[in-house]
Amino acid sequence: MESLTSEQRDQWSTDGYLHLRGVLSPDEVEFFNQELDRVRLLPGYEPGKAQLGHYEWMDTSKSTDADGFMDRRDLLNYGQHFLDLIDRPGLFDLLVDIMGPHIMLSMTQAIVRPSTDTFPGYTHTDGGEGLREIRVSETSPPLAMKAMYLLSDVAGEDAGAFTVFPGSHLRTFPWRRDEPPTPHSPGAVQLPGTAGDCYLFSHSLWHGPSPNYSGKARKTLLYNYAQMFIRSYDHEITPEVTGQLTPRQRRLLGDLGYGFRPGSYFYVPPDQEELIYQDNRGSSGWTGPSIVDQSG
Repeated sequence: MESLTSEQRDQWSTDGYLHLRGVLSPDEVEFFNQELDRVRLLPGYEPGKAQLGHYEWMDTSKSTDADGFMDRRDLLNYGQHFLDLIDRPGLFDLLVDIMGPHIMLSMTQAIVRPSTDTFPGYTHTDGGEGLREIRVSETSPPLAMKAMYLLSDVAGEDAGAFTVFPGSHLRTFPWRRDEPPTPHSPGAVQLPGTAGDCYLFSHSLWHGPSPNYSGKARKTLLYNYAQMFIRSYDHEITPEVTGQLTPRQRRLLGDLGYGFRPGSYFYVPPDQEELIYQDNRGSSGWTGPSIVDQSG
């Protein structure tokens, strides 16, 4: 499998994120943009009036504005192309090098953030308040991390850019519930990117979208991975979709090869490493991402 370069490993350890260029081809970027336009017309999980962080099953068929706000969870039932991103060749190798093999896919999400003067941006950590309080040492694999695929070019200040506080994944970060950090707080770095790029980042890194005054929407796909003992956010997989999954993808979605029993997901099956480390590159001509943006 591919592994991190020493430069990538140093940046991950220091900053808590990596910026990978050209992970999706231009044709794939165009295709997934069209898919987001299609998916927004179908029922699915979106933020509603539920408690913060929770999603409701909603009929969004009236949301016809392709550049309007969307925050769709649970993407895998929408097509094989979303399944293929579960263990994207090359990129998945780097993720396993960071996390180790005892992992699962815990969430999928498509986000469209329109250009508007009413959204100030925000920053947060992933996994809710409980996981926010738990940090691991510099030499430990993360508890969870995300791959965020850019489907739009992002350039300039306050253009909806992925905004991070480099190094905040390892230290106690000063924040108050009544006055949380913002994309303009001291230490925040807005990261530009090109459609097709991907950011890998730790769950405990303070991050979020900047305001978007660019005049165009920012579109992204996010795939979240966690150590196996952490609960999954979503994935209500239909039988039809299950039949399209490879053995490794089924394992990443929680199929341990046996029915549930006490201790499942805390103790890994004996073939875990064999399944995760298997070489699936034969299905793709993609040769892997390159590192860029060592700033921050």
